[in-house]
Amino acid sequence: MASISVRMDDHTKMAFEGFCESVGLTVSAAVNMFVKITLRQNRIPFEVEGDPFWNEENQARLRESVRQIEEGQVVPHELIEVD
Repeated sequence: MASISVRMDDHTKMAFEGFCESVGLTVSAAVNMFVKITLRQNRIPFEVEGDPFWNEENQARLRESVRQIEEGQVVPHELIEVD
């Protein structure tokens, strides 16, 4: 048998362990299921999408805002917090 080591933050690991326990699996069994389904289907067995924040339209808008700030084309305002 081979071993695989995976790094993740502590919170994610604890949450995944809790999920696996709640459905009667070990973490090892869950990872093995993922790998076997991936190989059987020859694809990641779920849809993988990028965060829509990082789409080109948003990035262009951010670049334009940065340009305006760098060129001094903005008017500073006070932050008003509303409860």
